Order: sequence, then C-alpha cells, then structure tokens
Amino acid sequence: MLAWLRTGLALMGFGFVVARFGIFLQEFQVLQHARPAESYGPSIWFGTALIAVGVFVNVSAGWHHVRLLKDLDRGETGRSRSLVQPVAIAFFLAVVGLAMAIYLLSVRGSTSSSSRSTQEISMTSNSDNGIIRVASNHSVDETVDKLKSILQAKGVMLFALVDHSGEAEKVGLKMPATKLAIFGSPKAGTPLMLAAPSIAIDLPLKILVSQDAQGKVWVSYNSPDYLQKRHNLPPELLQNIAVVDTMATKIAE
Repeated sequence: MLAWLRTGLALMGFGFVVARFGIFLQEFQVLQHARPAESYGPSIWFGTALIAVGVFVNVSAGWHHVRLLKDLDRGETGRSRSLVQPVAIAFFLAVVGLAMAIYLLSVRGSTSSSSRSTQEISMTSNSDNGIIRVASNHSVDETVDKLKSILQAKGVMLFALVDHSGEAEKVGLKMPATKLAIFGSPKAGTPLMLAAPSIAIDLPLKILVSQDAQGKVWVSYNSPDYLQKRHNLPPELLQNIAVVDTMATKIAE
C-alpha cells in the first residue's frame, strides 16, 4: 500500500507541475515582451488528468489494503492480485508521456515563432532616438488603411497623411513606399502640453509606415517612455500617448 501511495503522490505532484507549466510559459512570454501572448490550456488538462490518476491510485491502494486485512482476519491468504490496474496505469502514463512530448514540440515551435516575431520588433528606447519599429504583415497601403479604420472607430482625428514616396515620384525621384500618419486628440494632447509645453514639438502623435530595400514593411513611432523622459512628463499622463503602442501593434498584425 505504501508503494502505491508513493506512486499516487508522485503522480499528483507531477500533475501539478504540468498544470502550472502553461502559466509559466505565459509569464515567461510577458517577461520577454512576446506578442501575442499564447494560451497553453492543454497543459492544465494533462496536469489535471495526472492528478486524477494519482487520486485514483491512492483510493484504490487503500481499498485493496482493507480487503487484504479482512482476508487475513479470515485466514485467507491465497487471493491473487490482478495486474489490470498497474498495466492500465503504465499504458496511460505512456500515452500521456507521448502526448506531452508532442505538445512540448508544438509549444517549442510556437515559442520559436513568437521569439522570431519579437526579434523583428526593433526596440531602440535605450538609444538616443527613442524609435520603436514593428514589422508589419501587410503592405504599406494596407497598414495605413488599418490605421485609418482604427482612428475612425476610436474617434481620433487624422490631421494629415504625408505620402513621402508619392511626393518624391512627382519630382522624378524614386523611393520605397513611405507614408507618415499624423493623428491625435485635443482632449488627450492638451493636458500633456499644459504639463510640459515642449512636447508640442512631438505632438500630434505620428506613425511612419515604410518599406525597406528588401520589401519588408515597418511601422515606426516614438516610444512613449522616451517622450516622457524627453519632456519630463508626469507619469500619470503617460497613458495619453501610450495608445500609440496599441495602435502600432494592431495595424502590424
């Protein structure tokens, strides 16, 4: 019975670790600034199944022990033990192990993909220019159209859309597609300028959508943290410009 109890406790402990594995991956992604955060729900089901088996093993061990004691009290010692339970548990653990191996390989693939996409985000907030670049999955025009739709849905004014590549073409020069969107809201911008008048240099907010020489489209914008430090903005007003992070991420998806 003690051997089976140890087995049951080991299954329950391992099940708890497996169930927590998905949460660990989500927290790890947050720390690594990965996006979007993946949901690793299957680990919870695997872990719960292992815990349930551990509980079953403990209950079964207790039940068999009670039966054995009763048999001994009656002087019966010839009862044969069935091998069905240990064999069934062994096969179950083999199936769970195989499923976990496949699951971990799939998680590794998605994590690597997420890591590659994260590497495509050029975070330059620790340099002097404070520019964040996010790789877009769309063309320049499609990315700009998505930005227009988001601004319209949120009631944010698009003050201007500067087509740098289009203007260059008018004078006989060629450059990759490059468009600058200038947008904002007086309701959000005015408190910023009252607290730090110099930020008017960087307002309204801007998002640059451009194509590089290799055909990759990038979404570039000023880091809100950089703007806060540059103009010494009060921390409570950072949210007024932090919306540019969300917009850039959405239009690049």
